[in-house]
Amino acid sequence: MNATVLLTAPATPTAPALLVRPWHVDDVAELVEVYRDPDLRRRVRVPMEHEADGLAWVEAQQKGWATGARFCLAVVEDSFGSEPQRLAGSVVLKEVASGKPGAEVGYWTAAASRGRGVAPRALEALTGWAFDAFEADGLERIELLHQVDNPASCRVAEKCGYAFDRLLPAMPPEFPLDGHLHARGRA
Repeated sequence: MNATVLLTAPATPTAPALLVRPWHVDDVAELVEVYRDPDLRRRVRVPMEHEADGLAWVEAQQKGWATGARFCLAVVEDSFGSEPQRLAGSVVLKEVASGKPGAEVGYWTAAASRGRGVAPRALEALTGWAFDAFEADGLERIELLHQVDNPASCRVAEKCGYAFDRLLPAMPPEFPLDGHLHARGRA
């Protein structure tokens, strides 16, 4: 799969347009800074304390693209050259394979960008791209999972047409709480 994917999401009355693109080494310093947010740290599985951690993480995302195992994208606010782009979050498509009808998405939003429609706009861009890019491979359903203590993710899922499917039991230590499974089929 080509790692030069560039997706966009339109501006809203309260937030700039978004560019959704593969991660770059230039993102590392800002990524590590975003990861200082305690709420984000509670919800992600990979700790990120130093730039070396961020560099390893970005390189792992680039390797995911190269192998076709994981398609992780940075979400940046686009000011169309008037200001530097600001990291707003991340979206990922994973567990996609030829002949497999399902895949999974995930996302996170930087603290400074929450409440501005970043996650739904980025997720919608990723979902549309995924169904188009993997149509020939048989992708028919995308799942979204989140823990029950994350109502914001529930709202994002519903805004993007990911219907609640079922309650999933906790699986400690990685998933210490029950979870919601949402799903969206090809339109």
